[in-house]
Amino acid sequence: MADTDCRNQTTVMEFILLGFGDLNLPDLQILLFLVFLVIYIATVSTNILIMVLVLTDRHLHTPMYFFLGNLSFLETCSICITLPRVLASLLTGDRTISFSGCFTQLYVFGLLIATECQLLAAMSYDRYLAICKPLHYSTLMNTRFCLQLAAGSWLNGFLTITIFVLFLSQLIFCGPNEIDHFYCDSIPLMELACSDTHQVMLVDFILVCVFALPPFLLTLTSYACIIATILRIPSTTGRQKAFSTCSSHLIVVTVFYGTLMMVYLRPKGDALRELNKVVSLCYTVLTPLVNPLIYSLGNREVKAALSKAVRKCGLHKTMQRL
Repeated sequence: MADTDCRNQTTVMEFILLGFGDLNLPDLQILLFLVFLVIYIATVSTNILIMVLVLTDRHLHTPMYFFLGNLSFLETCSICITLPRVLASLLTGDRTISFSGCFTQLYVFGLLIATECQLLAAMSYDRYLAICKPLHYSTLMNTRFCLQLAAGSWLNGFLTITIFVLFLSQLIFCGPNEIDHFYCDSIPLMELACSDTHQVMLVDFILVCVFALPPFLLTLTSYACIIATILRIPSTTGRQKAFSTCSSHLIVVTVFYGTLMMVYLRPKGDALRELNKVVSLCYTVLTPLVNPLIYSLGNREVKAALSKAVRKCGLHKTMQRL
């Protein structure tokens, strides 16, 4: 009966992204716009730089850097699907987004997050083989298997978000249309639905258990084995060298899953809504910026490849002047 009443009401044609509240101070809006613009440019630039280095430097043609290039591509797409809309709303004051645009943003961002879960698991398994099975590493982690892991990550991400969005699109939205977030996320969107959301929530729980929980457990298991193996290395130098090969990825995994859990496993309540936005800002905006910095600043091979590229660029410019 409730669904019938909703169908008789006007269907929502667009949503309003409330963002960070009522920012009526022009100076504050300009400041936020400049900060986010700098983050956006820096994130896209650094991630593209890593992808170019991985493609062009033969010393980086290894499984670990193949996955790192894929991760940088995911991070670039991730920030490009959320932050430009935030920048536009801060600059123009227009917070509206069409119904189809909202679901498109939700779908693409969900695809990227789901794929990243799978890809981080593949990267952790790569580190497990490199440290725990070094003699069999080159045989097991061959080019074909790397391509299969990357393709499987995208396929699982595609299946996960497609099934979820198909069920979510069956909900009826008849008002209100204000999303208390800075992008179209599933939880605040479901809160606006006029129809019953229990079926969608059940599907979401099943998808998490089938597609998200296994890679998370694989990541935990891989690092449990890695840490146990490192602790058995007799020399301090050997332990430090072994840990340095996986420390960057461990930091990235901790930040990624830590922020996701804080957002999606938090108790419901208006008191934590603003905190949810801040944490969401961390994994949608800051994490894509921090990840390439973690890998580049803490990795000798990436820094060597960057220095080599800079020298080549400088030599090329010198030759042109001559």
